[in-house]
Amino acid sequence: MLLVVAAGLLAYSNSFTGPFIFDDLDSILGNPTIRGLWPIWLPLSPPHKESITVAGRPMTNLSLAINYSLGGTDVRGYHAGNLVIHLLAGLTLFGIMRRSFLQPRLPGQFGAWALPLALATTVIWVVHPLQTEAVTYIVQRAESIVGLFYLLTLYCAIRGAESPQPGIWYVLSVASCAMGMASKEVMASAPLVVLLYDRTLISQSFEEAFRRRWRLYASLSATWVLLGYLMVSGSIIYSSNASIGRYSDSMSVTWWEYLLTQPAVILHYLKLTVWPRTLCLDYGWPPAKTWTSIVPALLVIAVLLGATCRAIKKNSVLGFLGAWFFLILAPSSSFFPLRELAFEHRMYLPLAAIVVLVITVGSRILVSLARRIGARESDVSGIAYALVSVIVLTLGCLTARRNEDYRTTISIWSDTARKEPRNPRAFNNLGTELDREGRVQEAIACFEQAVQLQPGWARAHNNLGNVLLGAGRPQEAIGQYEEVLRLQPDWVETRNNMGTALLRDGRVHEAMAQWQQTLRLNPDYAEGHNNLAITLAQTGNLEDAILHWQQAVRIKPDFLEAHFNLGIALEQTSKIKEAITQYEETVRLNPDFAQAKENLARLRAAK
Repeated sequence: MLLVVAAGLLAYSNSFTGPFIFDDLDSILGNPTIRGLWPIWLPLSPPHKESITVAGRPMTNLSLAINYSLGGTDVRGYHAGNLVIHLLAGLTLFGIMRRSFLQPRLPGQFGAWALPLALATTVIWVVHPLQTEAVTYIVQRAESIVGLFYLLTLYCAIRGAESPQPGIWYVLSVASCAMGMASKEVMASAPLVVLLYDRTLISQSFEEAFRRRWRLYASLSATWVLLGYLMVSGSIIYSSNASIGRYSDSMSVTWWEYLLTQPAVILHYLKLTVWPRTLCLDYGWPPAKTWTSIVPALLVIAVLLGATCRAIKKNSVLGFLGAWFFLILAPSSSFFPLRELAFEHRMYLPLAAIVVLVITVGSRILVSLARRIGARESDVSGIAYALVSVIVLTLGCLTARRNEDYRTTISIWSDTARKEPRNPRAFNNLGTELDREGRVQEAIACFEQAVQLQPGWARAHNNLGNVLLGAGRPQEAIGQYEEVLRLQPDWVETRNNMGTALLRDGRVHEAMAQWQQTLRLNPDYAEGHNNLAITLAQTGNLEDAILHWQQAVRIKPDFLEAHFNLGIALEQTSKIKEAITQYEETVRLNPDFAQAKENLARLRAAK
């Protein structure tokens, strides 16, 4: 157990300072339900938005709330929490594997090697770089936490089957299953996997398993009701089609397109288990459209599924491993269309089946070769330990290297854009981060690449327009905003920005028309009132400008710029008392606002 923990700590020792990225922003920084632990139903009621990772997953949300209560938004605490969850899952897997290799239904040679085989399997699983997305990418603890509860459900069921007083173990198994259902939908297959494990390694048949433990399986199955309720309340019901890409405005996929694409995705996952050098945060995997991109992978997966079904029928351990792999992947890698076709964290638990298969088959091959050449058992052990040590060291180094990609938002999106140069979202997100760092020309190049890859993507055009406007190129920004409004005429923020660009280009009346249209679309848009007021004031219409600034501060009481502008306008119309009030509010909102303090002091002195 200490070796498992030590291996995990070493592999992830450089992961603690990686910033919040991607879905972290909405699920952690923009999630008000994690701001307190009491009343308890607050963190157990995550936002009901399909685009938020924690939607319909109260246990995942609660874990984030615990992190927030301990350290606010200090990213190190969240990374530490992710690693603790991962190590606990690893220790649970170690317990499952040790007890599984000791099962009398397995050949005796496995029982003799139960401890080293369990240790090798677990350490490789813990340090494998394919796990980094579920560990280093903070909000994807949804995958690791459901993995922990999934493993605990099986472990407690195994302990109960071996115990003369199984009641407490079965209660713990059902409780773990319920908490897993409240963590992520992957848990749906847990009752089936527990039953299949029972039939394969403990009982002689399904009939015997049901007869001896029907209460356990009835209770485990009852947790599906909880999962169904959470999926409905969290607005994450699977539909017949889904929009592909978090920011995409035009791409969509039907359930059958999703299904036909998944064989190639699953084969890619399998490739990453043996060659994890091309790990990518966001594949932007396109739906398969041609038979040449569908049939080869489909045939391979069909063969693997057929072999799994045949092995299950023969009550083979290989059947259980195949079922573990496919059943856990089923909610995200079958015909349920999700917002993403491929994500590496979905392999968190299925990877265990691959590692077990490789370790057990490898050990049997090694023993068989040793017997043929007449080698001693100690020599075989030494070779096995050396091979496993080399594998663990190599995978651990690759994991540490992958963690470096998560070191900054720019580094992770640069890595994504380099590995997936056809993914417009990677360039859009990289451009956003470069712009935030003041690297304007690089940001412009990224946004231009994004709109070139997906010309109909309104958000990318809008982002390009914003950075061009900030770079003092209003005419070019106007062109981008026009394209956005052609695609989405009711986008209020873009109309507001279009007004700013027109004003900077000297087209005052056109700018006013944009802001008036903005306020028709959203009368409570404070920024629109402020911008229209500025233009009205520049054209000499101070009375109407004051009305719009008053609207702006009424809608948004902490709108610093609007308070200051309103104070100037009131002063210019000789409404000194009201102007003083606005300057006082400005200084209250920002005590370091020198111009507001100067204006306030001057008016007070004159009064």
